[in-house]
Amino acid sequence: MVVRLGGQVVAETRESWRVLETSHPPGYYLPRASFAAGVLSPAPGRSLCEFKGQAGYLDVSGGEGGDRIVADAAAWFYREPWPGYEMLADHVSLYPGAMDSCEVDGERVQPQEGAFYGGWITSRIVGPFKGGPGTMGW
Repeated sequence: MVVRLGGQVVAETRESWRVLETSHPPGYYLPRASFAAGVLSPAPGRSLCEFKGQAGYLDVSGGEGGDRIVADAAAWFYREPWPGYEMLADHVSLYPGAMDSCEVDGERVQPQEGAFYGGWITSRIVGPFKGGPGTMGW
């Protein structure tokens, strides 16, 4: 897995958790340690997943000097995931549409439509998926 922002590799790992949810492409949770130093910073806001628990958000920054880019609240994590999701502690997921690119096994992923979900779509994943216009209610 490789994540780029501002022309910089902000995260790279061979270890991640692939999480599947109903009507969604998979989301990936990367170890916090796989992120480059200083690219994650706390962001305001919280949300609640009925399965995983309370999520906190992170800004992601990448690039150099005046070309530095900050993707506001583009990543999230579960400080104390609920039972069944404990493996997500110390892991971070990202909205791929907020990054320059995200890759899984060398393939650039397509972001899930909309701003609410953070699914990663590869050529092996077939929809339909929630997220696009008119899909929030099914």
